[in-house]
Amino acid sequence: MMGRGRTRKVEKGVLGGNLNGGLSGGCGGSLSVPSGPVFYPTEEEFKDPLEFIYKIRPEAEPYGICRIVPPASWKPPFVLDMDSFRFPTKSQAIHQLQARCAPCDPKTFRLEYNLFLEDHCGKKAKKRVVFEGEDLDLCKLFNAVKRFGGYDNVVKEKKWAEVFRFVRPGGKISECSKHVLSQLYREHLFDYEEYYCRLNKVKKKSCKRSVTSSKKCEPEVEVSSGKRRRKNKEGERIEVLKVEKQELDQICEQCSSGLHGEVMLLCDRCNKGWHIYCLSPPLKRIPPGNWYCLECLNSEKDSFGFVPGKQFTLEAFRRVADRVKKKWFGSAPTSWVQLEKKFWEIVEGSAGEVEVMYGSDLDTSVYGSGFPRQIDQRSESIEPDVWNEYCASPWNLNNLPRLQGSMLRTVHQNIAGVMVPWLYVGMPFSSFCWHFEDHCFYSMNYHHWGEPKCWYSVPGNEADAFEKVMRNSLPDLFETQPDLLFQLVTMLNPKVLQEKGVPVYSIIQEPGNFVITFPRSYHGGFNLGLNCAEAVNFAPADWLPHGGFGAELYRNYHKVPVLSHEELLCVVAKSELDSRTSTYLNKELLRIYSNEKTWRERLWKNGIIRSSPMTPRVKPDYVGTEEDPTCVICQQLLYLSAVSCNCRPSTYVCLEHWENLCECKRNKLRLLYRHSLAELSGLLVSVHKYNAVEAAGESRKDMCSEKVVALAKKVKGHHVTHLQLAEEWILKSCKILELPYSKHAYASAIEEAEQFLWAGSEMDLVREIENNLIQAKNWAKAVKDCFSKVKSWSNSRNCKTERVQMDRINELLNLKTAPCNEPSHLQLKEYQEDANILIQEINTSLSSSEYSVSDLEILYSKVVDLPIYIKESEKLKLKLSAVKVWVDDVRNCISLKAPSLVEEDMLYKLELEMLDLHIQLPEVDLLANLIRQVKSCRSRCNEILKDPICLKEVKLLLNEWEAFTVNIPELKLLKKYYGDTISWISCVDLILMNVHEREDQENVVDELTSIKSDGLLLQIQVDELPRVELELDKAQCRVKAYTVLRSQMSMDFVQQLILEAAKLQIEKEKVFADISQRHVAAVDWEDKAKQVLATRACLSSFEDILRASEHIGIIPPSLLDVKLAVSTAKDWLIKAKPFLFQDSAIMSTSNSCLQVDVLKELVLESKDLKVHLEECSLLENILKKGMEWEQDASCLLQNAEQLRNINIIGEGSTSCLVPNLERQVLLIEAAMEAGISLGLEFNMTLKLQDACSMLKWCIKALSFSTSIPSHEEVEMMLDASSNLPVVFISCALSTALTDGLSWLKKSFEVLDPNSRRQFEISNVEELLALSKRLCISFPTFIGRLQNAIENHNLWIDQVHLFYGLSCEDRSWNMLLQLKEDGISNAFSCGELEKVLYEAEKVEKWNQRCADIIKPLPAEENPLLRALIDLKNSIERSFEVYSNSKLGESTNLCMCCFSSIDDCARLTCSICKDSFHLQCAERSLEDTVLSFCRYCNFINSSKLPRSGSGFLRTGRKHLTLDKLTFLISESSDLFLWTDERRILSQIVEKALACNASLTKLVNFSLAYVSQDLNVVTQKMCIALKAMDVGRIGDDEGNRLFELALGRHSWKIKAKKLLGSGEKPTLQQIQHHLKEGLAMNTPPEDYFAQKLTVLRNTGLQWADTAKKVSGDGGVLGLDRVFELISEGESLPVSCAKEIKLLRDRSMLYCICRRPYDQKAMIACDKCDEWYHFDCIKISSAPKVYICPACNPGFEENTSAPARATHERFSGNKLEEPQTPLRRSELRRNSQKPKSSILAGVNDMNDCLRNISSTGSLLWRNKKPFKRAARKRSQLDCLSPFYYVRDKS
Repeated sequence: MMGRGRTRKVEKGVLGGNLNGGLSGGCGGSLSVPSGPVFYPTEEEFKDPLEFIYKIRPEAEPYGICRIVPPASWKPPFVLDMDSFRFPTKSQAIHQLQARCAPCDPKTFRLEYNLFLEDHCGKKAKKRVVFEGEDLDLCKLFNAVKRFGGYDNVVKEKKWAEVFRFVRPGGKISECSKHVLSQLYREHLFDYEEYYCRLNKVKKKSCKRSVTSSKKCEPEVEVSSGKRRRKNKEGERIEVLKVEKQELDQICEQCSSGLHGEVMLLCDRCNKGWHIYCLSPPLKRIPPGNWYCLECLNSEKDSFGFVPGKQFTLEAFRRVADRVKKKWFGSAPTSWVQLEKKFWEIVEGSAGEVEVMYGSDLDTSVYGSGFPRQIDQRSESIEPDVWNEYCASPWNLNNLPRLQGSMLRTVHQNIAGVMVPWLYVGMPFSSFCWHFEDHCFYSMNYHHWGEPKCWYSVPGNEADAFEKVMRNSLPDLFETQPDLLFQLVTMLNPKVLQEKGVPVYSIIQEPGNFVITFPRSYHGGFNLGLNCAEAVNFAPADWLPHGGFGAELYRNYHKVPVLSHEELLCVVAKSELDSRTSTYLNKELLRIYSNEKTWRERLWKNGIIRSSPMTPRVKPDYVGTEEDPTCVICQQLLYLSAVSCNCRPSTYVCLEHWENLCECKRNKLRLLYRHSLAELSGLLVSVHKYNAVEAAGESRKDMCSEKVVALAKKVKGHHVTHLQLAEEWILKSCKILELPYSKHAYASAIEEAEQFLWAGSEMDLVREIENNLIQAKNWAKAVKDCFSKVKSWSNSRNCKTERVQMDRINELLNLKTAPCNEPSHLQLKEYQEDANILIQEINTSLSSSEYSVSDLEILYSKVVDLPIYIKESEKLKLKLSAVKVWVDDVRNCISLKAPSLVEEDMLYKLELEMLDLHIQLPEVDLLANLIRQVKSCRSRCNEILKDPICLKEVKLLLNEWEAFTVNIPELKLLKKYYGDTISWISCVDLILMNVHEREDQENVVDELTSIKSDGLLLQIQVDELPRVELELDKAQCRVKAYTVLRSQMSMDFVQQLILEAAKLQIEKEKVFADISQRHVAAVDWEDKAKQVLATRACLSSFEDILRASEHIGIIPPSLLDVKLAVSTAKDWLIKAKPFLFQDSAIMSTSNSCLQVDVLKELVLESKDLKVHLEECSLLENILKKGMEWEQDASCLLQNAEQLRNINIIGEGSTSCLVPNLERQVLLIEAAMEAGISLGLEFNMTLKLQDACSMLKWCIKALSFSTSIPSHEEVEMMLDASSNLPVVFISCALSTALTDGLSWLKKSFEVLDPNSRRQFEISNVEELLALSKRLCISFPTFIGRLQNAIENHNLWIDQVHLFYGLSCEDRSWNMLLQLKEDGISNAFSCGELEKVLYEAEKVEKWNQRCADIIKPLPAEENPLLRALIDLKNSIERSFEVYSNSKLGESTNLCMCCFSSIDDCARLTCSICKDSFHLQCAERSLEDTVLSFCRYCNFINSSKLPRSGSGFLRTGRKHLTLDKLTFLISESSDLFLWTDERRILSQIVEKALACNASLTKLVNFSLAYVSQDLNVVTQKMCIALKAMDVGRIGDDEGNRLFELALGRHSWKIKAKKLLGSGEKPTLQQIQHHLKEGLAMNTPPEDYFAQKLTVLRNTGLQWADTAKKVSGDGGVLGLDRVFELISEGESLPVSCAKEIKLLRDRSMLYCICRRPYDQKAMIACDKCDEWYHFDCIKISSAPKVYICPACNPGFEENTSAPARATHERFSGNKLEEPQTPLRRSELRRNSQKPKSSILAGVNDMNDCLRNISSTGSLLWRNKKPFKRAARKRSQLDCLSPFYYVRDKS
C-alpha cells in the first residue's frame, strides 16, 4: 500500500497555494502544459528515499518528472550564514536562449558564398550590401531565414519581422523594412539557398549509401581547395591504397596523428585537418562540396554562453532580483501565469533584451551546503539533536548518492554535481535550459527557500522525438554546434514541442519540495523569483541500462565521460548485492562481456596477438581511484581494454578504433586488458547467485550459446581455431619444461601465450602453464645469478661485491621439486651445506658462556671468509663489539675525578649490560662499588626532602658530598633550593633599606609584590616573609595619597584614605598632612553651594561659586547639581533665542517660520528652571499675540466654508457669486500676510492656502460659462480639481463645477475630427440631454453639437444613395469622396465601417496588382498605364501565334510592333520577319545577310540557364497564375474599376497564347528526325511570342526550356558529327550524358549516331589500354598496327595512342623495356642505360655511352654476354615494351654530378616508385630519341658483338 503517497489531484489555478496566483494546469498558464504527478509520502514511506522512488517509478516515469512533498515533520534547517554567504554568478541573456542567430563566421560564409557565385552564377559578390544605412550581414540573414524554414516558408507564414529581429536586434520594425529585407534576400541569397538545399540532399544521400553498393570506377585524386580527397569518375569518394611510406604533411587536430591521410578532411578555410572518424559526431565518408570546421563556422564574436559575472552576497543579489522584477512588473503583485507568459515572450525575442544573474553550479564542498553536515560547525541557534538528525537523514542530498542500494556508493572521488551537491541561487527569469543529466542519472532537487521554480519535462521514451523537434526548429544552431544539447544554453517553447506531438509536463516546486527527474528525460525551466535550491545525482539499480545508453552517447559524440561505466559495473559486481540490483546488473554485465568478447576476438582474427594485463588497481573496490587513459579518437575512458603501439607511446585507442591508432603492421599492436574474459565471466556467475533460478538459467544459456561458435582464422592458408592453437602451444610448452633451461625458448613460449590469456575459462590451462613457465624462468634466472655471484666473490674476495643472502639460497633450493632443469643448482647446494655448518657453530657460541673473547674473534674470521651472507654473523659481530664498548665505558666512569660528570643512568645501564654479556671481567667489582656510593647519597637526600626543609641541614649535606663524581638528581635539586633561598634573602634586605623615603611608591609596590610571590614559592623556610607583607600595605597606601594630590577625587574617598593611614601609623607623613588641609576647604564650599541652590539665585551667582570649586582639588557632592542648573538655563536661552530676536539678522537668514508648539513648550520649561531669567516673561507675550491671530483665521475659514456650499441655479446666481468669491480671496490673502509677519508657523496657514486656491479655481471655472476655453485649459482645470483637498471636493460648488468641466471635456472629444469615429450619434444626443441637467450652462458648445448631428445625418443619406446604384454605376471616385466626407463628418456607424472596408478592399487589390506587375513611376495612375501596356503586349503575342498559323507575314517591326513602310528596315534571312535598323542595332552594311536575334539564339548551341530570360531583353515576365489569382480575388469587389476590366481581358488573351505555346512545344519534344529546320521555325515563333507577351505559366516555361535545351543539344550533336575535327571520346560521352539528363528519346537520330560512335571508340580504347599494360607481351608490329587502326577511327583517342607509343620505347644495349633498375643517361645522345649492363656501380660526373665513344675500354663482357644470350639462343627473344605513363626527361644544363648522390640513395628512391609512375631523377634531360621499330635498331648489335670477341 502506498497510502498517502499516491498522486493527489490538483485543481487548476491553485497548485502551490501561492497568494500571488498559480499557473494554469500546474504551470502552463497560457501554454496549457499538463501537470506532472505530485506525491505525499507517509512518515514510514519517507524513511527510505530509494525504496520510495522505486515504488512510484511506474507511475511517475512516464512523465519524466515528479514532485515529492515531505511529511510536515521534516523541516531541515538552512545552515548557511545568510549574512556572510558570498557566491559567484553567471550572466544569462534570456532573450537569446532561443531567438539567437547561429554563431556563424562571416569570413567562412563569404568564402563559400563567393565560390558559389563564381562557379554557378559567373559573377562576383558585392563588397557591401546596405540595409537601413548599415552593412547587412548576409551570414546572419541566411541563418535567420534558414531558422524559419527557408525563403518560401518565411513568405508564406509572414515571418520577416522575426527575421528582422535576428538581423537587427533592438531595431524598429516597419512594413517597409520587412519588404526591403525580403527583396535583398531574394536578390542576393535566394539562388544560394537552392544550391545549399541541393547540396545538403546530396550529403544526406551519400551518407545513407552503402560503401559497397555499386562498383567503383578507376580512382583519381582530387586536390582542390587544399583538401585531400579521393574521387572516382562518377564523383564519389572512395578509399585508396596507402603507399609504403607516406609523408605526414597534415596532423589531425583531435588525435595529433598524421597517419591515415586518405581519410583526412581539411577545412577549406583554415586548412587544419581532422580524420573523419575523429569528428564529433564522426562521419562515414568525406562529404561533397566544400567543408569547414566548427572553429571557422562559429564566430567568437557571436558565440553564446553564460558568461561568469560578479560575486554577490545574498543581500546584494536580492536587490538585483528586486530591480529585475520591478522593471518588468512594477510594484504590484504578480501571478505565476504573468511571469511565465513574460518569460516565454522574452525567450522568443518579442519582449526586448533581458540579462539576469544566476548563481548556478555552486560546489557545496567550496561554498557550503544548505543541509547540515558533520564537517560543518553547528550554529548555536540549532539544537544538537536536530543537527545530528538531519546530518544523518537519507534525504539529505549530501548522503543520497552513497546510500545502500545506490550504484554511486563505490565512487571514490567527489564529483561536483554528481557525488557532491550543487547549490543554485536564482532570481526572476534565471533559467536552466533543456538537458538531461550526465550518464542519464536520476537527479533530485530540493527547494530551500524563496520563490517557486517552474519545471518542464519530456519523458525519457520521447527523447528522440524531442531531439528531432529541436533540430528541426533550430537547424542553424545545430549545424554549427552538433553538440548543442550538451551545452545547456538553449530553450524552446513547450508549445512548439506540443504542436509537434512531443508530450511535455510541468511542475511548480515550492520551498520544502523535492523534484525528481528520471533517466534520459529532458528537463528545463526557470525561477519565478529569488530562491535557493540544491541538487545532486543518484543512481539506483534500475538506472543501470540507462547508464549504458549514456556511455554510448558519450562515445558517439566523442565526449569525455564523468566516470567509467564499465569500471562502475565491475566494482559494483564485486560488492554485496541484493536481488533487485543483480537483475539489472546481470544484463549490463552480459552486454559489456559480449561486446568485449566480440572485439577481442575480432582483434585476434585481424592479427593482433600481442597482449598484456593492465597494472592492477591499488584500491580495486572503489571507482575512480586512479586515472585511466582515454581513447584519442572517441575520448572514452579505457578501463577494460585498450590497444597501444610502441611507435606512439602514451597514446591509446579503444578496441573499436584499433585501425586508427597507427599504420604499423598488426603484429606490432598490443591488446591491454584489465580482466580476462574468464574473470568477467566469473563476475557474471557471482551476480547470478543473487538472481532467481530462471534468470540465472537464461544468462548461462546465453553464455553457452556464445561458446558454441568456434573462434578461428586463416593461418598459412589453413583455417585454425583459437582452441587448436592453444592445444599446440600447451604441448610445446610441456616439452620446453622437460628440456634443459633455455632463455630464448621460455621467452618465446611466454610471448606466444599472450594471444590466449585474454580469453575465457577454456584457456585456464594455458594460464596455468604460462604461470609455470614464468615461475620456472624466474627460478632458473635467480639460481644462475646466485651461483655466479658466489663464484665471483670466492675468486676475487672483493669487499665491494655484495654477497648472496643465505635466505635467498634457501628460498631457491628448499623446493620439493625443481621448476625446471637448471644444472647450476646442484653446485649451489654444496655452498649451502657449508654455510649451515658455520651457522650451527655461531648459535652454540652465542648461547654458551664458556667462550672467551678470543674464541669469538676466531669464529668471526670464518664468517668473513664465507662467500654467502648469513644473518647469524651479525649477532656474533654485535656481541664482540658490545663487550669492547662495555669495558671502555666502565673504565671511563672510574677514571673521572671532577664532580657530577658521571650520569647515574649510565652506571645502571652498564650494570644491566654486564648481566646480558655472560662474560667475567675485572671491571665488574669496580662498577659495583661505585653504585653502592650512589645509593647511600640518594637515601640521605630523600630523608631531607620528605619533611619541611631546614636551611642549616641542607648546608651541612652539601658540604659533605661536594666532590662526588656521580650526578645524583636529588642532590642536584637540594643545591638549587639552597641557592634560590640565599638569593631571595639578599634581595629583601636591599629593597627594605629606606623604603619610606622613596617617591616612586608605585615601583615599590611592584617590587614588594614580586618579592612576596617569589618568597611563597621557596622550598626552604625563611623568617623575612611577614616583614615584606607589612611594608607592601604601607606602600599601597602611599600610592593612593599621591593619586589624590595629582588628581581630583571625591570627598568620601579622601576621608577613607585618612582613616587607613592612621591605622598603619603613617598619618604624620607630609603627604597625608597636605591631604587633610584640602579636605577642610572642600567642606566649606559644600555649605555655600547648598545655600545658592535653595534660594533660586541669578545666573551670575551660580557662575561665581563654580569658579571657586576649581581651586579646591576635591570634588564636593553638590558640584554636579550646580553645573546641571547652569547648563539647563543656558540651553533654554539658546532655544528661546529665535523667538526673542525676530527682527535681527538671524531671523532674516532663516528659511522657515517658527513653530507655535515649540513656543508653548519653551514657556512650560521656563517654570522648572532653578536659575532666575528675565527672558521668560518676553516669550509669554509673544505666545499671546499668536493665539489672537489663530482666532481671526478661524473666522475666515468659516466664511469660505459657507461660500463652498452655495447651490448654483441659473445664470443670474453665477454673476452674483463671483464678486463674493473674489472679496473672500482678498481677506484670506491679507490674513496670511499678517500671520507671516508674526514669524510663527501656524497650522491654520495651510488651511487658508487651500481655501484660497479652491476659491480661485471656482472663479476660473465659472468664467467658462461666458467665454470659450481651449481643450487644454479644460483638461488643466480637471487635473487641478483632482489635486484639491478632499474636504473641498465633496462640497456643492466644486461638485457642480467639476460636472460642468467634465461635460466640456467630453464635448471637445466628440467634436474633434480625429476622435469622432470613437463615438456614435447616440453618444452626442446623450451629451445634449446631459447639458440640460447641469447647474452651469455652455450655450456655445451646445450649438456646435447640434450642427455635428445635422452633418452626420446628411452624410448617411449620401451613403444610402450610393448603395442604391448598380454595380456598374458605382465609381471608384464616388467611393473615395464618401470615404473622405465620412472621416470628416460622420460618427461611428455601420455605414462608415462599410464604406471604409470596401475602400480598403479595392486599395489592397490595386496594391497586389502593383506588387505583381511593378509599374514604372508615373505622374497619374501608373498601374492603369502598366496594364494597358501589358494588354497591348499580350495582343501582339497572340497576333504572332495567329499569323504563324495562317502563314501570313506582318508589316510591323517585331521589336516595337510599329509600321515599317517608310523606315529603314532589316529582314531576317531565316524567318523573313522585318525589324527597324535602330531596333535591331545594325547598320546598312549588315543588311545583306542578317539573322534576327531570335533565329540566332535558336540556332546556337548554347543551353538556356534555368530561371533566366532567354534573350536577356530586360523585359519583365509575369506569371499567369498570379494574374488569374488576382481576377478571382476581384470577384469580391462590389464595384468595377478600369484596372479590373483590363486585367480580365489580359488573362483571357494570355490563356489563349498559353494554349498555342503548349501545342508548339509538344510538337518540338516529340520530333526525332534529322531535319531541324521544322523545329527551328516552331521554336522561333514560340520564342518571339513569349518575349513579346511577357506573360506565361511555370509549367509552360519549364516545357519550353526543356524543348530549347533538347534542340540546342541536337544542334551541338550535329556540329560534333559534321565538323572536320574528330570528336574525342570524352566529348561524345559527355554529350550523351547531357542528352540523357534532358530525357532525349533513344530513337532520336543524333542520339543513335553518337551511341554508335561511342561504342566503337570504347571498344578500341579498351583494347589499347590492355596492350599498353601487358608488359611487352604483344609484338611491336601488332602494336603499330593497333596505333594505325586508332588513328583511322572517326573518334579521337589521343591518350590511348600516346600510351601505345610510349609502350613501343626500348632502352639500353639490352633493348629491354623500362624496369625499376637503376639507369643513367648519356651526356651526348641522351640514351638511357642500366648500371648493370654498362658495369658501373655508381654514377660518374660525366658519362659517355660506348655508342658515342668507341674507344671506351671498360669491361663490357657481362652486357655482351647478356646480349649474346638474347640473340644467339635457340629461340630468338622479342624485345618487350616497357609499361610507361609519362616520358622520361632530364635537365641537360646541370652537371652530371647532380644526377645521383650515390647508388644506395638511387635504389632507395626507385624502391618507392610504382611500376606505373615516372622514373624520378634529381636532374632530368629531355628525351630526344624517338621510338623506332626493331628493324631500325639492328645496326647497333654488331658493335657489341665485336667488343665481346675482342
